Amino acid sequence: MSQLRLLPSWLGARASRLLAPHDVQMFNRPSRSSGPPATFPSGKRGGSSSYMEEMYFAWLENPQSVHKSWDSFFRKANEEATCDPAQPPFPETRPAVSSRTETSKLVEDHLAVQSLIRAYQIRGHHVAQLDPLGILDADLDSFVPSDLITTIDKLDARTVFPLPGSWWSPYLFPQSTYCQHIGLEFMFINDVEQCQWIRKKFETPGVMQFSSEEKRTLLARLVRSMRFEDFLARKWSSEKRFGLEGCEVMIPALKTIIDKSSEMGIENVILGMPHRGRLNVLANVIRKDLEQIFCQFDPKLEAADEGSGDVKYHLGMYHERINRVTNRNITLSLVANPSHLEAVDPVVQGKTKAEQFYRGDAQGKKVMSILVHGDAAFAGQGVVYETFHLSDLPSYTTNGTVHVVVNNQRLCPFFLLLQIGFTTDPRMARSSPYPTDVARVVNAPIFHVNADDPEAVIYVCSVAAEWRNTFNKDVVVDLVCYRRRGHNEMDEPMFTQPLMYKQIHRQVPVLKKYADKLITEGTVTLQEFEEEIAKYDRICEEAYGRSKDKKILHIKHWLDSPWPGFFNVDGEPKSMTCPATGIPEDVLTHIGEVASSVPLEDFKIHTGLSRILRGRADMTKKQTVDWALAEYMAFGSLLKEGIHVRLSGQDVERGTFSHRHHVLHDQEVDRRTCVPMNHLWPDQAPYTVCNSSLSEYGVLGFELGYAMASPNALVLWEAQFGDFHNTAQCIIDQFISTGQAKWVRHNGIVLLLPHGMEGMGPEHSSARPERFLQMSNDDSDAYPVFTEDFEVSQLYDCNWIVVNCSTPANYFHVLRRQVLLPFRKPLIIFTPKSLLRHPEAKSSFDQMVSGSHLSPAKVWLKRYPVQPQIQSWGTSFQRVISEDGPAAQAPEQVRRLIFCTGKVYYDLVKERSSQGLEEQVAITRLEQISPFPFDLIKTEAEKYPGAELVWCQEEHKNMGYYDYISPRFMTILSRARPIWYVGRDPAAAPATGNRNTHLVSLKKFLDTAFNLQVFEGKTF
Repeated sequence: MSQLRLLPSWLGARASRLLAPHDVQMFNRPSRSSGPPATFPSGKRGGSSSYMEEMYFAWLENPQSVHKSWDSFFRKANEEATCDPAQPPFPETRPAVSSRTETSKLVEDHLAVQSLIRAYQIRGHHVAQLDPLGILDADLDSFVPSDLITTIDKLDARTVFPLPGSWWSPYLFPQSTYCQHIGLEFMFINDVEQCQWIRKKFETPGVMQFSSEEKRTLLARLVRSMRFEDFLARKWSSEKRFGLEGCEVMIPALKTIIDKSSEMGIENVILGMPHRGRLNVLANVIRKDLEQIFCQFDPKLEAADEGSGDVKYHLGMYHERINRVTNRNITLSLVANPSHLEAVDPVVQGKTKAEQFYRGDAQGKKVMSILVHGDAAFAGQGVVYETFHLSDLPSYTTNGTVHVVVNNQRLCPFFLLLQIGFTTDPRMARSSPYPTDVARVVNAPIFHVNADDPEAVIYVCSVAAEWRNTFNKDVVVDLVCYRRRGHNEMDEPMFTQPLMYKQIHRQVPVLKKYADKLITEGTVTLQEFEEEIAKYDRICEEAYGRSKDKKILHIKHWLDSPWPGFFNVDGEPKSMTCPATGIPEDVLTHIGEVASSVPLEDFKIHTGLSRILRGRADMTKKQTVDWALAEYMAFGSLLKEGIHVRLSGQDVERGTFSHRHHVLHDQEVDRRTCVPMNHLWPDQAPYTVCNSSLSEYGVLGFELGYAMASPNALVLWEAQFGDFHNTAQCIIDQFISTGQAKWVRHNGIVLLLPHGMEGMGPEHSSARPERFLQMSNDDSDAYPVFTEDFEVSQLYDCNWIVVNCSTPANYFHVLRRQVLLPFRKPLIIFTPKSLLRHPEAKSSFDQMVSGSHLSPAKVWLKRYPVQPQIQSWGTSFQRVISEDGPAAQAPEQVRRLIFCTGKVYYDLVKERSSQGLEEQVAITRLEQISPFPFDLIKTEAEKYPGAELVWCQEEHKNMGYYDYISPRFMTILSRARPIWYVGRDPAAAPATGNRNTHLVSLKKFLDTAFNLQVFEGKTF
C-alpha cells in the first residue's frame, strides 16, 4: 500500500493556501481511467469538512447517491483501512458523534495530502532548484506562501495516509520530483491523458537512471561542446562568434532530441536558431567540416560566389548522415537566419510543412522541426506568438515542434544580478514570470531544467522528443543557464551585471562538474577523461591546419535548402531561355468549364455564387477571361503539368474582394466544402488554398519557408490589402530581398499585393511599390548590352521581379513564367481591385494560347499599313505593352507618349477618348517595372521621335514608381530627352480619406496628362 506520513491538519491548511491564489479546487485527483478527474470543491476555509461529511454519510446510506468518483474513493479507502490493522474499518452504520468526527478527520487529512501533491504538481516549479549560479529566487508571485514544505523534517511518522491509485511511494516525496533540478509546468493542459502521461514520465521512481554507456556518451558530447568553444577562444580571442559558454549542455540536448526522434522514425530534422551557439551546432550537431568553419575567421579569404555573403554565425547548412545512436539515416538542415533572432521561426515551420507534404507525411512521423530561442526574444518578439498560433491550423501545422530556450537567467528578486537579452533585466524585458509563458496559449508543456545538471537536461529532452512524436504537439525545454562572456566576446558584462558576473567568474564549468561526478562514481577514469579531451583537441588542431589551405570561400557550401537536379553541378541554371507560357485552347476551355461548375453531386451553393459561376461559363463560351478566371487558368494549367500550387493569406479562399471563390461551401451541410481546382484531371498535382490566421509576419515567413523546399511548386502569399505587408517587412527585407545575395538561396515565392488609388483612404490604397523598387539591385546608371538572351539574363541577375499587370492575360503569363524560368526569383505582383470587375479589363483566349495565334496588336497591324517595332503578347508575358490604337498608325505625328503602369492606364484611355486625342497621344504600359526593360523602353521612345515623354502615375510623386524609372529613362535616352512627371503632388500619407479630394486630384492630373502645352518653356 502506497502511503505518505505527514502532519495532516497543518498540511491541509498549507495546501489550501497554496492552491487558493490560482483558484485551484481543493482536490482534483487525476485518475487512471478515461473519465474526468474527481473534483472536491473547497469553498470557504473550513467549509470543505462539512461537505465531505455529507458526501461520506450519503455514501454510507446509498453508494449510488454520490458521483462514481466519490464512490470509488470511499470504497478504496474503506478497503485499505480494513486491511491495515493500524486503521480501523469504516463503520457500516451511521456512527456516533465521536466516530463521525474521527472519520471526517481521516477523510479531510487524506484529501489534504492529495491537495499537497497537486500543489506540488502545479506550483513545484516555483521552488525548484533551477539556477546553476544559486543566486535566484524564481517566485515573483507575492501571494504564494514562502514556507512551502519541501524538507523531510516536516514529516511525521505518527499518521498514515493511504494514497489509492497513485504512483507515489513512501520514499519518494513530492519535492524530489517537482522541486529539484527540473521544474514542470503541465497541469494547465486540458487533456487528462496528456497530464497523466507527463506524471508517469516524472513521478515513476527510478525513471532518471542512465547506463554507464549513456553517461560516457553524454560526457563525450560535453567535451566536444566545451572544447570547441575553448579552441575558438584560444585561436581568435578578439573575434565575435557568439559562443555557447555557460550553456554547453545545449549540444548534447539537441543531439538527444535528434537521437530519440530518429529512434521513433524521424528521418528529417529542420532546425532554426539565433546566432548564440550556431557555430557549435554546425560543428557538433550538423557535423559541418571544422576546417570550413575555421576558415571563416580568415580575413583574407576571398568569396567565390556573387553576392554579399553573411557573417559566419548567420549561415545555415544541410547534411545527410547516419545517426550513430540509432544507425539510421538522418537529414539535418539548419536554416540561415539574420540578426532578427526569431524571424526564422515561421520560415522553419513552412519548410517543415513542405517537406512533410512532399513526403506524404501527414502525421509528421518522418519530418519534424526544432527551434532554439533566446529567453529575451522568446518573450519579446511577437512572431513567436504568431508562429505558435499556426501550430494547430490544418494547413500550417507541422505536427509538433520541440522548442529549446537558452535562458540566460529567468527571474531575480533583486533585479541587479540578471543578464537577459543584451543588458536588460527581466523587470524591463517582460511582464510574465517566465519567458516561456507564451507557450501556454497552445497547451504546450514547459520543462524548466537546470543546465548545470546534464543528466536532468538529457532526460527532459528525451521526454520532450517522445512527447512530440506521441501527441504531435509543441513542447518547450527551458535550459536555465548563464552567459559566461556576456552578449558577445567583445562585450563587457560587468558594466551592467556586476554581481552576477562575480558569481559567474567563480562558477565551475559544467564539464568539470560532471566529469568529477563520473570519476567519483567510477564510470570513467581521469585518464579516460583526459584522453577524450586530447582526442578532440587534436581533431580541432588538424582541421585548423587544413583551414589555412583554404583561399576561397564558397557560400554555396553553406546552403541550407539544396534542390538536387534543378541546377547543374556548378549551381548554375541549365539554360538561359524561358519557353512560351501560352497553353492549348482546349486546356483553357476545360479549365473554364470546371471553374464554372460544381464537381460534387447534391452540393448546394449560394445563389449569388451561382450567378458568378454562370458568368464564368459565359466568358468561357465567348473565349474571354477576367482577372479571376485568368488566375484560375494559370493555376489549373500548372497543376496539369505536375506543379503543386499553394495560395495562402487572409480571405484567399473567397478573395478579399469576393472574386476568387476557389472553395465552395454547401449551404445545407455544415463544413462541407468543395475545391473544383482539385477536380481538373485525375493525375494532376494537388492544389492547396488556405485562409491564414490574421498574421502577416508569421504567415509570409511560413510561405517563404514552404517555397524553399522545392523549385517545382508555385507558392503565393496574398495580402488582404497591399499595405498590410508592412507588418511582415522583416521577412521581406531580411529573407526575400536579400536571401540569394547572403545565402545563395533561390526562392520563387510570389507576393500578391492589392494596390490602387480607389478613394478608400490611406491604409487600403498603396502597396508601397517604392519600397520594393528601392531595394531592387539593377543599376540605374549602367547602359546595358542587349544580347539575344537579355530578357532572361536580366531576370537572373536581379534580386526580385516587380510587376504591375494591366490585363488578365499578362497576369496569367507572369504566373506561368514564374515556374517555367530555369531559376527562381521572388515575384512581387501589384494586383488590382477595381479592375477585377472592370468591363475593359478582360483578355481573349488568343492572348493566352500557344502556337501561332495572332495577338490583338498583330490583328490591328493587318488592318493598317503600318509596321512599327512592336512585341507580340499572344503567347508569353509582355514586359511592355505598346500603343495599339490610331496613334501607332502615324507615330511621327504623335505629340506625347505617356508611359504608365497598372490601373491608371484605363483612366488615361477614358480621358484621352473624351478629349479626342487618340491620334496625338500614345500610351505605353510598363508591365514589368523591375528589372527595368531598357531594351523595350528604348524601342518605344525611338518609335515616337517627336513626342514628349511623360510618366504618369496615380500615386504621389514621392511614392510609386517615378523615382525608380526616371534615372533609368535618362540612362537609356542618354539624357537627350526629358521624362516629365504627371501625377499627384508629394504627400506624407499614401492617399486621401476624402472621396471628393480623391476625385479632384484624379481629374487634375488627368487634365495635365493631356494638356499638350503644359511643359512648353519648362526645363527638365
